[in-house]
Amino acid sequence: MDEPAPPGAGGRSRGAGRAASPLAAIRAPEALDAASALRLIREDIGDCKRCGLCGHRTNIVFGVGDPAARVMFVGEGPGADEDLKGEPFVGRAGQLLNKIIESMGMERKDVYIANVVKCRPPENRTPLPDEIATCSPFLFKQILVIRPRVVVCLGTPATQTVLGTRETITRLRGTFHEIDGIRVMPTFHPAYLLRNPAAKREVWDDMKKVMAELKKAG
Repeated sequence: MDEPAPPGAGGRSRGAGRAASPLAAIRAPEALDAASALRLIREDIGDCKRCGLCGHRTNIVFGVGDPAARVMFVGEGPGADEDLKGEPFVGRAGQLLNKIIESMGMERKDVYIANVVKCRPPENRTPLPDEIATCSPFLFKQILVIRPRVVVCLGTPATQTVLGTRETITRLRGTFHEIDGIRVMPTFHPAYLLRNPAAKREVWDDMKKVMAELKKAG
């Protein structure tokens, strides 16, 4: 899904815009290992009809990658390519994300990739608040099960959802935030970079901070 151009410096102040951790009220499934827990989450989603997005999808796009990943990338929602394949970030934005991951010294299989909503919004529009409210608990469960060292939020909707804030990506990117002991790095969405290549430098600066955090953690 294409990420809208980052808004200006609008939004409330960091303190006023920040709510309690969205993970606080989430209960992850109990399982012996993360892979089994993720399967339980997917089974819970089932052939989901919880919001109107179900009427537009071809496939539910759950997530892909290493259940024990140290880095998790979170986007906004599936686009046309993702909807057809049932896997997140497989279009042009996904190809760029793969290059970013490789530049960090990893492969796509080493990380976990998911979206805020699991079904494609029509015409690639931004998910509506009720759609995010309905679907995001599944993302939060994925985060709790995987417990990555760092969650990289790609774009404003992913960042606002994961951090429980109304602040924009332009205010939040480049600095680590934290939810339930998990470090969160907001950065620009790869689709935005395709339209604004000059912003790649800022994203790479953010990823260097992520790499330093991983190195520090050992």
